[in-house]
Amino acid sequence: MDEEKLIPSLRFSGNKDVWEQSKFSETFIYLQNNSLSRADLNYEQGSVKNIHYGDVLIKFGQILDVEKADIPFISNNEFDVNSTSLLQNGDVIIADAAEDETVGKCSEIKGIDGMSVVSGLHTIPCRPNKSFASGYLGYYLNSSAYHDQLLHLIQGTKISSISKSALQSTDILYPNTEQEQLQIGRFFQSLDNLITLHQNEYDKLLIMKKAMLRKMFPKNGNTVPEVRFSEFDGAWEYRKLGTISDKVTEKNVYMEYTETFTNSAEYGIISQREFFDHDIAKHDKINGYYIVRPEDFVYNPRISSTAPVGPIGRNKLGRCGVISPLYTVFRPKEVDNSFLEQFFKSSHWYSFMRFNGDTGARSDRFSIKDTTFFEMPIPFPKVEEQRRIGQYLTGLDVLISLQEKKLTKLKNIKSGCLEKMFVKSGR
Repeated sequence: MDEEKLIPSLRFSGNKDVWEQSKFSETFIYLQNNSLSRADLNYEQGSVKNIHYGDVLIKFGQILDVEKADIPFISNNEFDVNSTSLLQNGDVIIADAAEDETVGKCSEIKGIDGMSVVSGLHTIPCRPNKSFASGYLGYYLNSSAYHDQLLHLIQGTKISSISKSALQSTDILYPNTEQEQLQIGRFFQSLDNLITLHQNEYDKLLIMKKAMLRKMFPKNGNTVPEVRFSEFDGAWEYRKLGTISDKVTEKNVYMEYTETFTNSAEYGIISQREFFDHDIAKHDKINGYYIVRPEDFVYNPRISSTAPVGPIGRNKLGRCGVISPLYTVFRPKEVDNSFLEQFFKSSHWYSFMRFNGDTGARSDRFSIKDTTFFEMPIPFPKVEEQRRIGQYLTGLDVLISLQEKKLTKLKNIKSGCLEKMFVKSGR
């Protein structure tokens, strides 16, 4: 390979030397693994810890800190370990099987001091035969710069696998100074620490929102919620959905609107053009679609894991559109829209739906009569309390969205740097 091609497109200042290139077979030696299944492991006690390929694929990152990670023990205290199977800091564990192209994902070991750790079922444990700075191999071997070499070497259909012999011919590229390797490893570990920090904050907000949705509306026909703002007291009423909203039957007969909406469990009411990249409704059919105006609510009978009786969304797009008559559209009145929106984000109304409807002929759609749907009881405090609840829960949604954007930005930065800070074989 030309020397000018052995230079990454993004690197730390002061580093000018071309990178080194060697074969996997020249860079690593294989260690011994075992074939213990999950049934042979436990998380409570033992003298030897065992790294399972499933954890490498799903739970562990590029760097596996053995001291901090939740790694199971081998249940058999008489399990025989020897020098060819005990792992050391800097060793790499490669998952040799997966259900997709993630096969070959690996973790570099650190923090192993004083512990006996071995590599288990469907793993290829490797030890570099030269010194690498901590963190470099973990990030390089998981980058597209290296992993793309594995794609044509993967075997199998339902289960993908890669062999030791196939790995032998792959190229390993690295800076010729441990200083640059260390800079790269530390940079990505710092990014991962930031990502973990923001992920934890995001998860905490999601847990808080879920708890508040559960506690800020009365349960099982009760008239007082578990959590309430201190300035409010007294019992809540229950009103039928049909008394606080009107069913929308206005159709697009004059073709006044051409933008077709859909109601997604994940994204709420959104344009089909944005959700599907194009309108899936035929233009000559939308004259029979319902007109959805700003602040209208839409019930989608399609069920999913996150919307087990179908989602109800609020049109916050600020414009009119049309939606299939398979959906139920209703327009609230004499109720705070944010309060009602948050109620439908909770699970409090699921029991009514399940008792009065079913999944119908199609297993992916929920079936309930319109007349029954509008009999749904809605917990109904005074309007001032409705507003406070709606504002508070909507505020949590804003915080969750901001945290999600920060997290996405950091992950995109990491993805871009993984692409640019390593040299690809054959470039």
